[in-house]
Amino acid sequence: METRSEVDRLKEVYRGYSVRGFGQSKWSTANSGNQAILRELNLKMREALRRTGFFPLGKRRILDVGCGAGEHLAVFADWGASPQSLFGIDLIPDRIRAARRNSPRITFQLANAEALPFADRSFDLVSVFTVFTSILNDRMAVNSCREINRILSGGGAVLWYDFRMDNPFNQHVRGISRKHIQNLFPGFAISLETISLLPPMARRLGSLTNLLYPCLRSFPFLRSHYLGVLTKPRIGR
Repeated sequence: METRSEVDRLKEVYRGYSVRGFGQSKWSTANSGNQAILRELNLKMREALRRTGFFPLGKRRILDVGCGAGEHLAVFADWGASPQSLFGIDLIPDRIRAARRNSPRITFQLANAEALPFADRSFDLVSVFTVFTSILNDRMAVNSCREINRILSGGGAVLWYDFRMDNPFNQHVRGISRKHIQNLFPGFAISLETISLLPPMARRLGSLTNLLYPCLRSFPFLRSHYLGVLTKPRIGR
């Protein structure tokens, strides 16, 4: 059952982000700090997939939950994934329209992660990037994880990237601890690492980004996110 009140809240929060122009300001890909965060994410993500046996991607069926404008799926296509095997869902109609414009060969659908429109065990990988940190309703989080588990094949995996700490400047998100991740996906083998320099700090580095970002991110307490691969057991799930 969908958690309608939380769905409505999320839509309103993201409408507010859009009205305030966050995509052109704090989240802008023109910002050198955001570029450094993305470069590190893509490098570490590829390493994690290779380390856990999911790279090269080939014809693996991949679903991106909360796909936004499809940026991460486009990266997977660049890495050799078949566009016909790539799927994305999002709650926000404008994002789905943008994703379809950006990547017309990839399948995008308007959907809630609590009711995924896919068959059981039909995906090899499910990516969730900064999704659960925005879900403040525990029932919606559990429902979404149950659906991800349902459509994920045995031996498949969740590719996780999300905040591990609270943001004192944004009441609409909360950090997700390692223990919380384990509770969301009980029985999964979990491999996590901390990455990403605190975004507010990274965005202020300006022309010194290339020099300072690697130095600052070397301090674990300045890394804001967990990146990891959560592997579903092959038997009994």
